[in-house]
Amino acid sequence: MNIVVIIKQTPDTESVIRIAPDNKSIVTEGLKWIINPYDEFAIEAALRLKSKHGGNVTVVTYGPPRVVEALRTALAMGADDAVHVDDPAMKTADFLRVTRALAAAATECDPEIILMGSRAVDYDQGQRGAIVAEMLGWPHLPLAVSLESDGKVVTIERPIEGGKVTLESPLPVLVTLGGSHAIWNPRYASLPGIMKAKKKPLKARKLTDLGLDPADFGPETARIRITSLEMPPQRAAGRMIDDGLDTEGKARELVRVLHEEARVI
Repeated sequence: MNIVVIIKQTPDTESVIRIAPDNKSIVTEGLKWIINPYDEFAIEAALRLKSKHGGNVTVVTYGPPRVVEALRTALAMGADDAVHVDDPAMKTADFLRVTRALAAAATECDPEIILMGSRAVDYDQGQRGAIVAEMLGWPHLPLAVSLESDGKVVTIERPIEGGKVTLESPLPVLVTLGGSHAIWNPRYASLPGIMKAKKKPLKARKLTDLGLDPADFGPETARIRITSLEMPPQRAAGRMIDDGLDTEGKARELVRVLHEEARVI
């Protein structure tokens, strides 16, 4: 089974995020970068499929030279090879153009199944999977919390309110992974895996290599633009109801505050 996993490198979820002076981007100096956690689920799902059916797992991403670290981590986890879409024109490309390049890079690998996280923890748009599937004309099975295949049909479970629904599709198919670390429990990169990763193929591709015109990726072609970023407002300090009151008095005061001041009851 030929499997492609599309991943994204995102800031560590514990990083302190600062908005850049242009109010449209974040300060990247000093940030720790990781594989988007939901894409880690996709890597783990791909490796489990490979262990059952054999085949090849290729990891695809885009971005500056630092994203090679994410690809090497995926290779150390057990992926077979990697593709890095690295082109200066991608720096000014909007979300739709970036997804177009990723779809082209994935197609070049001739996959039977494409996996990726259902969302990314940076901009949290949750649209990559649906857009890539639409560009390829493939079925899209979203938010999978389980994934099985007999080599011809893929079956997933996804959560719905109050339960789960089972979906299936013949290959080729694109699946986005949801759930949590408790469900997928992505494996760690072992020391032997890290050593082997240094010798595994990592291919750099330009837009022209993918049959795409860099002129189509300029800022003037963008259909989606970030107009501003704002930090969430600071929460007001908590209020303690004490004032020397006994338990009954505290309860009365709490009810009064909730009714008269907070107006929630």
